[in-house]
Amino acid sequence: MTQDWLAALEAERGSMGRASASEKVADALRTRIIEGDLPPGTRLSEERIGGALGVSRNTLREAFHLLGHERLVVHEFNRGVFVRTLGADDVRDLYAFRRILETAAVRRLAATGGDLSGVRAAVDEGRRAAAAEDWRGLGSANMHFHRELTLLAGSRRLDDAMRQVLAEMRLVFSTMDDPRTFHEPYLAHNTVIVDHLEAGRHDAAEQALGEYLDQAEAQLLSALRASA
Repeated sequence: MTQDWLAALEAERGSMGRASASEKVADALRTRIIEGDLPPGTRLSEERIGGALGVSRNTLREAFHLLGHERLVVHEFNRGVFVRTLGADDVRDLYAFRRILETAAVRRLAATGGDLSGVRAAVDEGRRAAAAEDWRGLGSANMHFHRELTLLAGSRRLDDAMRQVLAEMRLVFSTMDDPRTFHEPYLAHNTVIVDHLEAGRHDAAEQALGEYLDQAEAQLLSALRASA
């Protein structure tokens, strides 16, 4: 656990209220997983995390329980709590779920319209990360793109589900030996999708999204087979 990661948690300490404290702790840790600060196998120290957030061990253990229910962490007897490592079956299930979530958002946009500024901003964020050769940052921008896409459905529950999915996806991405090779091509895919959406070509956007998800799933499954 790096000092930068602890500092990121400490920055969220001011927003930690007593009500639903365990949910806020879980949310802070989930965010750090989404941003790539906590790779699979990381041991989550109660003492260090509790100190960073200013919460009790009981609150922290409740948060770990919530994250365990979301399949983001595992408790190993006499060893502690660790960020989970995902396998091929997890990847297949995640992409099946993503097709439902993200396709629903595109179809909702086609029916009701919506503000695409967040989706476009995520593409721009990705371009800046690529220009700086910040490949983990590009991976984060890609996740922000897909969260913004799901937000177009206008459902808090769908957003909650997508945030959990993205946290699990970050754990899968850790299997990629070369993050640039994996993340860089998808910036162009995201650009195509948002261009279609802005032009009102919703069917084309849905098709491009499906091709994107198919390609990403196949690439991750291939990487998992190679590392087995």
